[in-house]
Amino acid sequence: MDTLSYKTVSANKNTVEKQWVLVDAEGETLGRLASKVAIILRGKNKPNFTPHVDCGDNVIVINAEKVQLTGTKMQNKTYIRHTGYPGGQRSLTATELMEKNPIGLVEKAVKGMLPKNKLGSAIYRNLKVYAGAEHGQEAQKPTVINLKDFR
Repeated sequence: MDTLSYKTVSANKNTVEKQWVLVDAEGETLGRLASKVAIILRGKNKPNFTPHVDCGDNVIVINAEKVQLTGTKMQNKTYIRHTGYPGGQRSLTATELMEKNPIGLVEKAVKGMLPKNKLGSAIYRNLKVYAGAEHGQEAQKPTVINLKDFR
């Protein structure tokens, strides 16, 4: 009888090892930062990645107000939302959003790179973004990752 000498191991929520990761956004380009953070949140950088399981790490992003956009995107890029009422479309430029809510700029960029389903919502909850250098997760002892060396 022929039997396989190997088995495909699929991760589940009980076997996943989650860690806390600290990322400094100072001087980083927004899109490149967001794509790398989304990869870490999703768990695609781990050898036991499973598409239907939240197997990524918890990510803390600090210095969100010091993130950069290339070219003229600060003036030309618009973020559109709708109030739900007729004629309720509102828009902000990246500059206005950065002044009003610098955390929202990074959060919107990362959320747009995650799956648009229940798993994506669960993964998004593992992201913590702070405008300054201080964060509230010192107790988790996060490991610092330099995104220049990532991938």
